[in-house]
Amino acid sequence: MDAPLKVPRQAAVRTEPEGLLEETFTVSDIVERVTSLIRRQSPVFVFIIACCLLLGLVYLFTTPPSYTSHAMLLIDSSKLRFLQEQQAPVGDLPIDAAQVETQLEILKSENIGLSVIKELKLTEDPEFVGASVGLFGWLRRHLLSDGDQSQTRLERQALKNFLAKRSITRVGRTYVLDLGFTSLNAARSAAIANAIADAYIVDQLEAKYQATKRASGWLQDRIKELRKQASDADRAVLDYKEKNKIISVGGASTGGGPRLLGEQQLEDLNTQLGSARAAAEDAKAKLERINDVMQRDVPDAGVADSLKSEVINRLRNQYLDTAAKEAIWSARYGENHLAAVNLRTQMSELRRSIHDELGRIAESYKSDYEIAKTRVEGLEQGLQKLVASSQLTNRDRLGLTDLESTAKIYHSIYDNFLQKYMEAIQQQSFPMTEARVISAAAAPEHKSKPLTIVVLGVAGIAGIALSFGVAVFREAIDRVFRSKRQVEQKLHAPCLAVLPLLTSGERPKRNMGPGAILSSIVPALGASGAVARSERQPAREDGPASISQLTQSEVSRISSGASSLYLAEDASAKRRIDATQAIYRRVVEYPLTAFAEEFRSIKVAADLGGSRVIGVTSTVPGEGKSTIASNLAQSIAHAGKRVILLDGDLRNPSLSRALARSARAGILEVMNGQIALENAAFSDERTSLRFLPSVGSSRVAHTNDILGSDAFKSLLGNLRKNYDYVIVDLSPMAPVVDVRATTDMFDSYIYVIEWGRTRINLVEHQVLDFPEIQDRLLGFVLNKADVQALDRYETYYGKSYYTKYYGDQYRYSD
Repeated sequence: MDAPLKVPRQAAVRTEPEGLLEETFTVSDIVERVTSLIRRQSPVFVFIIACCLLLGLVYLFTTPPSYTSHAMLLIDSSKLRFLQEQQAPVGDLPIDAAQVETQLEILKSENIGLSVIKELKLTEDPEFVGASVGLFGWLRRHLLSDGDQSQTRLERQALKNFLAKRSITRVGRTYVLDLGFTSLNAARSAAIANAIADAYIVDQLEAKYQATKRASGWLQDRIKELRKQASDADRAVLDYKEKNKIISVGGASTGGGPRLLGEQQLEDLNTQLGSARAAAEDAKAKLERINDVMQRDVPDAGVADSLKSEVINRLRNQYLDTAAKEAIWSARYGENHLAAVNLRTQMSELRRSIHDELGRIAESYKSDYEIAKTRVEGLEQGLQKLVASSQLTNRDRLGLTDLESTAKIYHSIYDNFLQKYMEAIQQQSFPMTEARVISAAAAPEHKSKPLTIVVLGVAGIAGIALSFGVAVFREAIDRVFRSKRQVEQKLHAPCLAVLPLLTSGERPKRNMGPGAILSSIVPALGASGAVARSERQPAREDGPASISQLTQSEVSRISSGASSLYLAEDASAKRRIDATQAIYRRVVEYPLTAFAEEFRSIKVAADLGGSRVIGVTSTVPGEGKSTIASNLAQSIAHAGKRVILLDGDLRNPSLSRALARSARAGILEVMNGQIALENAAFSDERTSLRFLPSVGSSRVAHTNDILGSDAFKSLLGNLRKNYDYVIVDLSPMAPVVDVRATTDMFDSYIYVIEWGRTRINLVEHQVLDFPEIQDRLLGFVLNKADVQALDRYETYYGKSYYTKYYGDQYRYSD
């Protein structure tokens, strides 16, 4: 018996539930997720985009072509600028951006639209008063009947259609307005666009004329009132001057009235007082400066220069020369030398002379300051007397100022209104507006809508957006497993294989090509022992030698005895597994398919984890765990290993019903010692697989106690000694608790999930919430996958991937 490769099995990594961890996405991750979404939901995208494009085509075929004409209108005041400078009418101001926007709204008004409708008699045009065109118009004409309509209703209906087809926009930041109109007739669209421009110009002329006319009438009445008010104000001013004997001396006072004699004297005296105060301040500053100089022993050069006294400057120079000599004599002969003492005496005399001279200057400054101060006091007394006398005169002038101001205002208003009136009279003879047509509309040669490219583009974009929304919604509500990556991300354990949906009942044709012959030889080697192990290459620890390791002589010897091996059968000694159930032995019938390769990957994972006793379970019944267990056992046995398959689903032994219908005893009888294992087990004639069924009549209630018993543990221990692999088909985890009762007996578990059916939250509850199962979990198998749809979820697991790289020799199914 070959010992399996002993590799420490890594326990499944338990992580926090989804949503508690922060996920970071890069641009490549986002692109990958979006492309994966598009690939998975490609039928939705194709269907919805095709429907939107079809609706776009229907719209193009049912909608009649429309034509749009444009007339360009310029809002310009250059024609009236000269008139505005000479005789600007009331309400005329230079054109600015706000006025352009105002004119734009006037063009959009219903008044202009009704003028065009009446001018062109559009109430008689079916395009404006008839039913809508296209598919909706056809339905309205056949389902609704409007009957006779009044003229007012016809005008409102025509105006509604007119406004819907008209477009007026400003060209950039210019004063040019684009007048557009769309119609089913190219010539009519140009005529209506030009009519809009003409109606606007006529409306502006009429508005100016009416405004000028109303302004002229109002100005004429107002001028009469202002003339009388100005005359009364002048008469009141003359009467007041005569009564109060107010005489002006010419010029104008600060209040705007005539200048009086007292005002002129007060102004002159105030000027003299200011000059006297400035002279007094200057004399005071000089006095304070000379007093400061006198307090020093010897004034510095800057002070002496600022006094500009020749006597002081001469004495100071003598003092400096004497001080220099005294320093020299003192340094040469000593400070007590007679010459040095004499020089110091001279220095004292010079300082006294300088001080006396400064005192004389200070007395002069003091005299000037006293004189200036006396003059200021005299002027202030005279100013006070003059102010007192002027207050009486100013009190009388208050009334005169009010009367003069009132008269001046009346004269100003009268002159202004008279000028406006004359300008309004002249303006009535100039029928000019600020607007002019710079480009008349012409009949277009090409239709403006519907544009094929635009309609199909909008339909395509709408289809993409709608399909993307539907795809995201389907992804959000699709809470089932559909890819290997999804299983690994949600359940935090490896996904060992992705298997397609198989159909039962039909026995597939056996492929007896060279590869199939060699694959059928391997189990014959393990069953008969016809070829001694010593004649081959040394076997690896994880199993027998592969087909590629057999020598040519071994192939010849095995081929010659293969048929005899399969024909040698003792019906009385052995029970044979039902070979008509093709779905349970698919890996044997098609050994060179991707389906069989997935089971080899499961075996490799088991060998790397050191798993010999493997349980196969699922969440709910019907997920294909029995099929997986049978094919896994057949695949390992087909490679030459000694394998026994047990039906451990005591509640529903579906595997026993499929492979051993004639069984009268099974796993319970063997555990009780009623029958030997050799007499209860079935065998496969091709792979030498042993199968221990579970008889339906032996079904009991407390199956978890049976599977958790020492008897079952002893049975597995004996099988572990006699077989290389023990595969047990267990019951589902959700309805019963049998699997959790066997956690200390199995090396690992294989968890089967049905593709596109088993709910994610149900599997998460059964796996993540039971650590005793998760720690022994070998991995998951995603079963019953739709191969055609699988290409959209994971391309490297789809049929097209294997067809591309391996052709017909290696694909998912035939």
